[in-house]
Amino acid sequence: MTDTATARRSRITPEREAELYRAVLDLLREVGYDALTMDAVAARTRSSKATLYRQWGGKAELVAKAMRFNKPGSISDIDTGTLRGDFHALVQREDDCVMEQNSALMRGLAMAVHGNPDLLKAFRELLVEPEMEEFRRVLRRAIDRGEVRADNPAIEYVVHMMLGAFATRTLLDELPPTQDFLTSYIDAVVLPALGA
Repeated sequence: MTDTATARRSRITPEREAELYRAVLDLLREVGYDALTMDAVAARTRSSKATLYRQWGGKAELVAKAMRFNKPGSISDIDTGTLRGDFHALVQREDDCVMEQNSALMRGLAMAVHGNPDLLKAFRELLVEPEMEEFRRVLRRAIDRGEVRADNPAIEYVVHMMLGAFATRTLLDELPPTQDFLTSYIDAVVLPALGA
């Protein structure tokens, strides 16, 4: 999917691509994944449906790419010199308002992913697997610095812990995830589990 998408995307300027992704995210927030149509994206962005299909192949890939675009950079680019500093810097990349919006968006998409194999495949390839690899790089640096033992069984669950806190904050506490909440969660749960 990614090689084909890269070849298709080459005709659109980065500015136009960003505009399209922002429009897709706005529509997702307004109507949800199931009601989002390529017609609506085309109308919102003054594009043709043919252009959208040629560039992204379909709605699932377009949505996954828009979500990836919405991320504030690579996790593995953060390198403060400590695992605690890296995780705290990760949380600080988005303010509380953006986190609340993204949390709502992810909750809506989580339901759609389970009922749509194309969306699940696109999310795994374009979001989940790259994100897990970035976390692995951050953890490898912590292991190399001697902060975390290489055989610590919690290493395999770091992404689960981080995403779980983000995703379940609203469900369990009826509150949005915030920088303060996630920072305290990292200090109280994630770092002790890693022995860091």
